[in-house]
Amino acid sequence: MYIRNAWYVAGWASEFGQELTSVTVLEQRLVMYRTNATTVVALEDRCPHRLLPLSKGKRIGDDIQCGYHGMTFNCSGACIRVPGQDNVPSSAYVRAYPVEQRNDIVFVWMGDAEKANTDLIFDMPEFTSPQWHVHQGDALHLKAHYLNVAENLVDPAHVSFVHPTTLGNAASENVPVHVDTQGDVLVAWRWIRDAEPVGFFQKFGGFSGNVDRWHYYYLHLPSIAVIDFGSASSELNLEEQDRNQGVRIFALHFLTPVNEHYTIDRWLHIRNTAVDDEAASEQMDAMFRIAFNEDKEILEAIDEQEQLPQSRKPIRLAIDKGPTVYRRRIRDMAEQEATEDLGEPLHPTFVHHE
Repeated sequence: MYIRNAWYVAGWASEFGQELTSVTVLEQRLVMYRTNATTVVALEDRCPHRLLPLSKGKRIGDDIQCGYHGMTFNCSGACIRVPGQDNVPSSAYVRAYPVEQRNDIVFVWMGDAEKANTDLIFDMPEFTSPQWHVHQGDALHLKAHYLNVAENLVDPAHVSFVHPTTLGNAASENVPVHVDTQGDVLVAWRWIRDAEPVGFFQKFGGFSGNVDRWHYYYLHLPSIAVIDFGSASSELNLEEQDRNQGVRIFALHFLTPVNEHYTIDRWLHIRNTAVDDEAASEQMDAMFRIAFNEDKEILEAIDEQEQLPQSRKPIRLAIDKGPTVYRRRIRDMAEQEATEDLGEPLHPTFVHHE
């Protein structure tokens, strides 16, 4: 159920320097490094000779020399030297993966290189707006399938029960969740009106009375989620389009599937409050870590159960509309990648009737 023709986060920009770094995405090992011109390169981390990972070799300028027999590969994956012989076999190459750095994030395209369109890389105008503060958080390592992690990020209903002291409370338990699955991005949301602020906004909102608060969950397939949440004094009675008038935060989650039971969730937040206040960033990080570790505990327990024999099928509830559509779309995308569409025939020998 991996979608290969997509941009995945290989790491924060700060994770890549001159040294050779081994990264695993979709069960594929990559060796990544910055060239002398600071461009990030991603190559297949396996020498085609005896299969030693190239990350066990060394840099020769911008090239990589295998640590076993010295075969050397350039940034495009071509072998440029085989010690002891002049000819280079045509099969002596490693795959090169398209890489793009944007907003201090390094993205890698895991599918067909000719389909790598940088216009498809996730972006938001708030990344470069002076009215917003961008702060990178951590890399949360989860022993869980990425589909389960992504489902959790289009599911406002779990917040009341999993995060009762940080991001939710009992006031939202029975508030209806709205879901829109018509567009390319799946959206689930709800407003909790005239309620006590949750722990997060008790600390950062400075609210003395009840608030209206919102959660909007945006899931960009295959595995990037944006959670738009915030609060405003109930006296303002804000409408949906006026959320910037309240304390508004975007929590971004970039999910990197490592293998069937291992996902890395690199998260950051963008906020319209305490701009350029690093002390606030550190305090928010501390609260996010508490909340996201609560998710981690739940998701890893689910993964353990899924690996055990099942005596009956799990059930689905009304609140599962977003996750259900997400699973179906991922399945459809995977099926499309598994076949090759040759287009309309020039001289068909059949007539199709709808």
